Amino acid sequence: MIPATFAQAVWRGIRSRCPRCEQGSLFARWLKPRERCSVCSLDLTPQRADDFPAYIAMIVTGHLMAPLIIALSLDFALGPVAMMAILVPLALVMMLGMLQPAKGGVIAVQWWNGMHGFVKERLPTPEPTERERP
Repeated sequence: MIPATFAQAVWRGIRSRCPRCEQGSLFARWLKPRERCSVCSLDLTPQRADDFPAYIAMIVTGHLMAPLIIALSLDFALGPVAMMAILVPLALVMMLGMLQPAKGGVIAVQWWNGMHGFVKERLPTPEPTERERP
């Protein structure tokens, strides 16, 4: 149930799943997190994602759009209206599509690190055997 690694927890959040059990849904609505996981009862009220998911979406969108903008301006004879008609809707779709996965990832990072009232949970580590001890 509990993820073994940080990457597993974040991947669960990006997929809008509970970072602890992966079975429950993280969101009640598009960007509204549930108060509790319906499967493992993880309390999600301590999360404080705030504006960070929007910043992540803007940075990623900007980095993905920059090569496209350069390619369109160098390789095609498009006017400003045509460029805006292509780029603005594409940028909006990309940003809106990234908001929920970014917010889920931020919530998973907060849970994994025990931030803002989340309890830091880890799988028990096995004791080293005689051969593994220095």
